Amino acid sequence: MRVTVLTGAGVSTDSGIPDYRGPDGLWRRDPDHEKLVTYRYYMGDPEIRRRSWLARRDNPAWRAEPNAAHRALAGLPDAWIITQNVDGLHQRAGSPAERVLELHGNMFGALCTACGARSRTREAVDRVLAGERDPACLACGGILKTTTVMFGQSVDHELLERAVELTEECEVFLAVGSSLQVQPAASLPRVAARAGARVIIVNAEPTPFDHLADEVVREPIGLAIPQLCASLV
Repeated sequence: MRVTVLTGAGVSTDSGIPDYRGPDGLWRRDPDHEKLVTYRYYMGDPEIRRRSWLARRDNPAWRAEPNAAHRALAGLPDAWIITQNVDGLHQRAGSPAERVLELHGNMFGALCTACGARSRTREAVDRVLAGERDPACLACGGILKTTTVMFGQSVDHELLERAVELTEECEVFLAVGSSLQVQPAASLPRVAARAGARVIIVNAEPTPFDHLADEVVREPIGLAIPQLCASLV
């Protein structure tokens, strides 16, 4: 059975990584945090960049471990994972890296917005902790950012095309822990439904695409996903 899975922040909350829009989401507790991951604010304000690096330092993803949902998805034979998350937990759970599409990038790498030089997030954080308020690219002096897609940036076109292909080709499409409010990932359940796939949405709160689903599951993700995966093997 060809299975494609879209995962959002909700799949990692059991690993201690808060989501953004949920009842206890990061943006409900600290609305100003959105500026730290919004491209125009980040590029235009050195203080925002400093705070963003410090927020990366404090991100629980550094010490998080895959949970039952990650492990269950990793056990699905030949499944493809399309994730909005930047925490790398699907790969750490055992999903082959070549079958995980990180639509929004990965928080552990850094790049220069001017010359494209690659480095590590940890290196930039260490420079901030050592006293640099706005660590610049060591190669050209350009602005550094993590290898994540910030709000206001576009998802890689080729990566998105591949995600659409995998969605059109699958027999079962799972949307897990995503509010389905952020495009272009939010459009994938509609693509799956139009292609004739069985669409299952697993999320604590209603999404704009629940009416397209063959099944909507409100149970905790850590319980629901292992059961669903067992039924698909």
